[in-house]
Amino acid sequence: MPRVSEAEKKKSRKRILDAAARLIRENGVEATSVADVMTAAGMTHGGFYRHFANKDELVRAAFLEAVDRSVGAMDVPETEGVREEARKRYVATYLSQEHVKSRGTGCPIAALGAELGRGDGAAKKEAAASVDRVAALLADGDDKQEGYEKLALLVGTITLARLVDDVVTRELILDAGATAFKRSTS
Repeated sequence: MPRVSEAEKKKSRKRILDAAARLIRENGVEATSVADVMTAAGMTHGGFYRHFANKDELVRAAFLEAVDRSVGAMDVPETEGVREEARKRYVATYLSQEHVKSRGTGCPIAALGAELGRGDGAAKKEAAASVDRVAALLADGDDKQEGYEKLALLVGTITLARLVDDVVTRELILDAGATAFKRSTS
């Protein structure tokens, strides 16, 4: 059997992480099996163990990958208003109908926070660290409290909007969240 190059192994791992990040946000951790992830990645179940020791390790890595993608555009130097502009774009995208509908590619904290919060493993620790990271990016300067307030506002808004099927009510919730966010930055 030919040996797999490091580049191919990285590519395979990325396919697994992409599939896992999407599926666990869409269906939850408990409802997503390793077999589901590997099928979505177009790979065999046996190949999983070349990349991860167990499902918990996969969940942790997929959650981190999802957070990196979610906030990556906002994680820019705090110079000449660059971060402020990135933050505005992030918030506008976050508080959108598209984000409500796109659970599988949306905020992993909103999609998985409650489920991971019930656990006690590495994924919960990574989720808590991610809350700190995102709050720091949302804060003006070093005001941690402000960052947590803004993150709580965003996650709460998207969570409520996802509970509502009526588009008009959902839009009212998103608008209320956007208005409250703007007020918090004044």
